[in-house]
Amino acid sequence: MKVFSKAQIIASLDREAAVRCLEQGFIAYSEGKAQVPPVQGFAFPGANGDCCVKSAYIEGSATFTVKLSTGFYDNPSKGLPSNDGLMLVLSAHTGQPLALLQDEGWLTGMRTALAGRIAARLLAPAQVTAIGILGTGMQARMQLEQLGAVTDCRRVVVWGRHDSGLVAYSAFARELGYEVRTTRAPAEVAAAANLIVCTTPSRQPLLRSEWVRPGTHITAVGADAPGKQELDPALVARADRIIVDSMAQCSQYGEVAHALNSGRIDASQLIELGTLLAGRAKGREHDRQITLADLTGVAVQDAQISSCALAAMAA
Repeated sequence: MKVFSKAQIIASLDREAAVRCLEQGFIAYSEGKAQVPPVQGFAFPGANGDCCVKSAYIEGSATFTVKLSTGFYDNPSKGLPSNDGLMLVLSAHTGQPLALLQDEGWLTGMRTALAGRIAARLLAPAQVTAIGILGTGMQARMQLEQLGAVTDCRRVVVWGRHDSGLVAYSAFARELGYEVRTTRAPAEVAAAANLIVCTTPSRQPLLRSEWVRPGTHITAVGADAPGKQELDPALVARADRIIVDSMAQCSQYGEVAHALNSGRIDASQLIELGTLLAGRAKGREHDRQITLADLTGVAVQDAQISSCALAAMAA
């Protein structure tokens, strides 16, 4: 079994190839051509942390992947990153472990950011006036990096809980060429931006329906485990198009689950991202519509990005 470091993985991964792999994975998942066992989840309330174990096999693939991902949200105060993890790639023909990807959570972050990029390409309004980001961590940075490939907008409004995080994020965004405005009020993000990405581990709504402008697209990636929530359920219900990475998973947790459980929406309103990518459903039809992509993270993303990374390093 080969072992690859985070540095090797970052240096080798072709982001454009990874986008194509993820799109194929989403389509295969929605067509029932993937085995995705239930997610194993652990919660560590005393440490403000969580861990999930995800695995997937796509029909016809030479490999399958088991991924372990952790999020311990007080770690930055200890000089440690919030996220960590690894991926194990095994042969689908012999069952032998082929590679251990010691990515320290980077591949999970990147596949989430690339999914956000895909969603924005499909659903964002034609003219993005400003990008809104809730959060200042690794995922908030990755999402902004990837949005540069699908919109010419270079104005960003970022919300964070702490001044130190906002200062660091501002410096990062300016290096990417963005004009940056920071705020401690989520309402200001909604007032200024019509492409908003929510990236926090919040357990209560940050973005309210009445703040959001018609025509806005929202990509929500923070609510990736039970109990997490960034959006007011009334905002989910207000959306003209609700796109999910997995109907089954988003019905259990994520922003959609809160709206379903409160009776504000019906499961028939949900459209899987793979179905949209395959052209079997409609996305945004005009620039007055509010669109939402609820991305809880599906294991096919891990299978696809790990195989993509492994192929690049083996070349």
